[in-house]
Amino acid sequence: MPRARLGVVVNPTAGSGRGRRRGERAVEALRARGHVVQVLTASDALTAADRARKAVLAGLDALVVVGGDGMVHLGANLVAGTDLPLGVVAAGSGNDVARALDLPRHDVDEAVGALDRGLVTGGRPIDAVTVGTPGSRTPEWYVAVLSAGVDAAVNARANTLRRPRGTARYVRALVGELAGFQPYDYRVTLDDGVWAGLGTLVAVANGPTFGGGLRIAPGASLDDGLLDVVLAGPLNRRGVVGLFPRLAAGTHLGHRVCEVRRSRTVLLEAGPSGPHPPVAFADGEPVGSLPLLVELQPRALRVLV
Repeated sequence: MPRARLGVVVNPTAGSGRGRRRGERAVEALRARGHVVQVLTASDALTAADRARKAVLAGLDALVVVGGDGMVHLGANLVAGTDLPLGVVAAGSGNDVARALDLPRHDVDEAVGALDRGLVTGGRPIDAVTVGTPGSRTPEWYVAVLSAGVDAAVNARANTLRRPRGTARYVRALVGELAGFQPYDYRVTLDDGVWAGLGTLVAVANGPTFGGGLRIAPGASLDDGLLDVVLAGPLNRRGVVGLFPRLAAGTHLGHRVCEVRRSRTVLLEAGPSGPHPPVAFADGEPVGSLPLLVELQPRALRVLV
């Protein structure tokens, strides 16, 4: 195996606190394989990103993130659009990017083995996505799915809750969000036209799953050069509750109010009347309020698989 200079960033809270231990194990395993490892972890994400950015500029051979999709998001925003590859040790609660790439999840030794093989082969180029206010010179990158509907509102509410842990926190957040739920007003401009009106869920998917395996866009692929835009029209509270279980199997696409459109660019805007859509989330991270311009960037990210 080639001896590489690797920067490693760990989310210590990933996987309900297991991230720290798995990060330490990953660093040990990488050093045991002869790699030079620089630990870039910090007490907060901004400091970690700043350290990683400086290390990238100093000449790493790859950046490795240990955690869930939020860490992949951080890594992508450092290396997407460059020749530097990203390695993923999946140790979070969701791991949807790792799932889409068929990478090991919650198995550090297997994940490190995959990194080593990726260093030999050069890794796999995949599509990545930029999102930002129209006209922005510094858009943000994401890899899996952007949500701009009730699921984004649930995500935001869950982030304010300390208990319960795990997926139960999202169930509690859904119950709280439904109390005052009304469909949002959208205008979504795609390559082939406009979808406008009241809606429950709008997702712009590069990968097939979000939320730890919910199959929001079963036909999406990380390297097909197109985004799968999932659009769900207006539903009442009971309809929203019934929609979420169908996401697990991908059968929501058979629902009368759901459709999928494919596009290279997507402009998400609030409609002229009705409730304003919530702050959008991508890879589980907040990326801003509408309007947002989403653009697929083919083969912009190389991942060690």
